[in-house]
Amino acid sequence: MLFFHTHGITKNLIHYLKYRNQKLIGIFLGDWFGEQLKNQGQLKGIDMVIPVPLHPKKLRKRGYNQVALFAERLAFHLNAEYEENLLLKTANTKTQTQKSRWYRWQGKQELYQLTDPEILKDKSVLLVDDVITTGGTLEACGKALHKAPGLKLFIATMAVVP
Repeated sequence: MLFFHTHGITKNLIHYLKYRNQKLIGIFLGDWFGEQLKNQGQLKGIDMVIPVPLHPKKLRKRGYNQVALFAERLAFHLNAEYEENLLLKTANTKTQTQKSRWYRWQGKQELYQLTDPEILKDKSVLLVDDVITTGGTLEACGKALHKAPGLKLFIATMAVVP
């Protein structure tokens, strides 16, 4: 949706959403992007929207998954189901923002688990995250999701690091 620069407004928006309890930012961005996707006819036929999960400890500490707020609104605009309990994070890792792509990739093997592949059989799924830096998180989640036979996977994020 947006470009993430070190000294840009996108960074500030996402940091306020993620670390300063400004949940309305996720709802606002989800509505904005969801309307764009709907009006442009992109991502028609998405059956389910799934946010990248937080580990339960991090979820308890933060109180909410900042990606879930964005993902819920995308699901609403795409007329798709929203599901946050099919994909689980199995380990409580530290922030990945300062790590290289190789280090992230090594650290993400089997870090995400699909609880019930049959629910996603032959479905079109939109996987949602906040920021793409190296793509390691989305790749690890995608590998877990692809344990569902016939799955078609799409991704959407609030921002990407150019």
